[in-house]
Amino acid sequence: MDVQTLYQDIILDHYKAKHHSGLRQPYDVEVGHVNPSCGDELTLRLTLDGQTITDVSYEAVGCAISQASTSIMTDLVIGRSLDQAGQLYDGFQAMLEGQGKIELDEDVYGDAIAFHGVAQFPARVKCALLGWAALRDAMARSQLEESA
Repeated sequence: MDVQTLYQDIILDHYKAKHHSGLRQPYDVEVGHVNPSCGDELTLRLTLDGQTITDVSYEAVGCAISQASTSIMTDLVIGRSLDQAGQLYDGFQAMLEGQGKIELDEDVYGDAIAFHGVAQFPARVKCALLGWAALRDAMARSQLEESA
């Protein structure tokens, strides 16, 4: 099996069996994001204990790439600090915007490396970033609410 087929299988597996899908309570912040280029929609809830992400739940309508990416993102960030989650976001975004030239550490990013090939399809990059952008927005809002 070649690596592209393996990556496609990982994406399809996460699309078929989405991790942390379904909006849960309690939560600290809720955000909604839409990808205007394709119509994907996502509502994401973030739950924190201090600076640690204790839960991320979401409800999404959209393509396999956006939903699988969100599923993988939740696995990666739950249990991590806001700073660590922000670093993961930065790396994932850099990979997607790097036109296939930036590779991520599989030990750090796990299944997220499956989106390496998406970088070669600019129209799909926004799909893969939808859940991540919602997470970044929710983290920023949580910091604003905490300082208010």
